[in-house]
Amino acid sequence: MVWIPGGTFDMGSDEFVDSRPVHPVSVKGFWMDEHEVTNAQFAEFVKATGYKTVAERPLNPADYPNVPADQLVPGSAVFTPTSTEVSLENPLQWWKYVPGASWQHPDGPSSSLKGHENEPVVHVSYDDALAYAKWAGKRLPTEAEWEFAARGGGNNQTYYWGNDLKPKGKWVANIHQGHFPDKNTQEDGYAGAAPVMSFPANSFGLYDMEGNVWEWCQDFYRPDYYVNSPKNNPKGPEDSYDPDEPGAVKRVQRGGSFLCSDQYCIRYKAGSRGKGEVSSGSNNLGFRCVK
Repeated sequence: MVWIPGGTFDMGSDEFVDSRPVHPVSVKGFWMDEHEVTNAQFAEFVKATGYKTVAERPLNPADYPNVPADQLVPGSAVFTPTSTEVSLENPLQWWKYVPGASWQHPDGPSSSLKGHENEPVVHVSYDDALAYAKWAGKRLPTEAEWEFAARGGGNNQTYYWGNDLKPKGKWVANIHQGHFPDKNTQEDGYAGAAPVMSFPANSFGLYDMEGNVWEWCQDFYRPDYYVNSPKNNPKGPEDSYDPDEPGAVKRVQRGGSFLCSDQYCIRYKAGSRGKGEVSSGSNNLGFRCVK
């Protein structure tokens, strides 16, 4: 972990409706994992506790009243590139629910973690991340802590690393190059998640605060929270609300992933926010801890 000194910064971004208004926020100092929790680290937790992630547990038929029983198989969402150019209106064209996909089998039941031990653990729900954090004697970051740490002491930049997408002509984060979702040119060297610390650290010594995999934060998600957010150490609203899915309980996710680009999902940009239903995971979603 690295020490993140407390400070004040302008939180949010005018570019995104749910990140407005930009507002001053002060956070106290805290410790933060220098990189995302890896498969190897999560394996230690599972070995010590016998924990089963949400993606590995049997599904409750009561939660899926219209789904045939034979289809209620544990699994998770896996990004699957399309074969041709498609409209970006329907994410289900490239997201597939894969039975048997889990943190131990990131691409499906026939895949394994061999050779991927140093990559971020994925297919972790909010509850899974919370369970690991408690076991490790840590917690998940608040959204304000996460953004302050990602900015590395900077402010009002387009990206967390600066204003140039490719400083000195080099990719400094694992994001998507090419045409989404059918063609990834892998200019940055990776089609999926990269091993942690593959790209330069920020000024606080933190790696992969943008791109690679989304990271859970402890805050409930509400698109209007910033209007009345406290100035000192905000911890998020009392409950969640997403007008896109009013019945779902969601928490904030930050940083974007290897699927983000200026063509689609530009929310690896500084101050932007993500969101996720608390029991769901995918192969581009992980976390890191603080204390």
